[in-house]
Amino acid sequence: MSEFRVVPILVSFLIAGFIGLFSETALNMALGSLIKDFGIHETTAQWLTTGYLLTLGILVPVSGLILQWFTTRQLFIVSIALSIIGTLIAALAPTFEFLMIARVVQAMGTALMLPLMFNTILIIVPPYKRGKIMGLLGLVIMFAPAVGPTLSGLILQSLSWHWIFWISLPFLVIALIFGSVFMQNVSTPTKPKIDIVSIALSTIGFGGVVYGFSSAGEGGGWGEPIVIISIAVGLLSLVLFSIRQTKMKQPMLNLRAFKYPMFVVGLLLVLVSMMIILSSMILLPLYLQSSLALSTFAAGLLLLPGGIINGLLSPVMGSLFDRFGPKWLVIPGLVLVTAALFGFSTIDLETTSAFIVAMHIVIMIGVSMIMMPAQTNGLNQLPPELYPDGTAIMNTLQQVAGAIGTAVAISILSSGTEKYLQNVTDLANPANQLLAFTSGVQDAFVFAIVVAIVGFIIGLFIKRVKVEQQQAS
Repeated sequence: MSEFRVVPILVSFLIAGFIGLFSETALNMALGSLIKDFGIHETTAQWLTTGYLLTLGILVPVSGLILQWFTTRQLFIVSIALSIIGTLIAALAPTFEFLMIARVVQAMGTALMLPLMFNTILIIVPPYKRGKIMGLLGLVIMFAPAVGPTLSGLILQSLSWHWIFWISLPFLVIALIFGSVFMQNVSTPTKPKIDIVSIALSTIGFGGVVYGFSSAGEGGGWGEPIVIISIAVGLLSLVLFSIRQTKMKQPMLNLRAFKYPMFVVGLLLVLVSMMIILSSMILLPLYLQSSLALSTFAAGLLLLPGGIINGLLSPVMGSLFDRFGPKWLVIPGLVLVTAALFGFSTIDLETTSAFIVAMHIVIMIGVSMIMMPAQTNGLNQLPPELYPDGTAIMNTLQQVAGAIGTAVAISILSSGTEKYLQNVTDLANPANQLLAFTSGVQDAFVFAIVVAIVGFIIGLFIKRVKVEQQQAS
């Protein structure tokens, strides 16, 4: 470990990762302004998020291969350069099309950055210290999307949406300069054979699934031909992709990682956490702005304490994981998350802001106890040659789980609203519309409770991975 300057390498990743993930949610608060400025429909505006997710879903699986073809420095500089170019195009964007291109370029940068960050940490940090470092990553990965809506709400109060990007730009330039000086090559490129068929199947597979679920979530409904065809073609491609990987001598994505039971348990718990977080992060702002009629900034402020506490607790949970292992964190964490979701399933038009803040804090504490310990424990079980594949699998399926969680939550919200309105006589009464919407939100949180209970059952199987108390190879 002594040959690596661990702290400067970590700082470079943390700055770049924070801005990359901040911009992922910062634009959500500006959708109203964008719809007005560009004269577009809500479903078109939603593509700014869907396109970002889709790009991640397509590129992250290939990252395992990319990590083995180029050096750490090359990939770091290219990923930051893509983020800077995307952010600059977005800041200057005169039309929706330009902004859409900018989002895709930004996502390309993030898609390279996330797996590179995890893979580098697995190489330069010995296993017995990884919990603490992964906790620092958790601070960035959870804190950036949590503060995104609040900060962008603050920016939008006095400035245009362009400033969300202008403010991000200098930080990315600092990360590039800092990384160019301090980033070291931590692995030797092995340049495995590139299999075009695997890349095509992976792109169609993950792209199709993310696109299908996102289309359903945007209000297309599950019965729409585009939704059914996208998901079916995506799943078929993934089956063919998996079969091909198991038969290849040098697979593009080594699925042998799934032979390690704690990796599988950790992966499933991360997916459960992502579905709960992303479905809650889309439901709560909608409820706060529609049912409780709060402004975007006020809604963002209510969700800020939970985000800050989660960010601050992530490194603490990482240290506790290093000392006690995952079980004593993950199972209580799942109990807290389930209890908070039960609380959210009871919200109505009379619910106080204090109750929302308290439940959101509980859910964010719970998630900090589940996500990083499960992820670190799972990756610790893999041999070093499977690190690029393990991080690629985890990061890809997180994007897919996020898309599925969001889509299912939104469709349950819509159907719950419609079901309530079918039993109402006075449809013109605005109070009934609000009650119907709130009923839909309650139904969507019941779905999240089911996901959390499944997570609790999976969590019962987690065991601490024994790692040598020595330098990582």
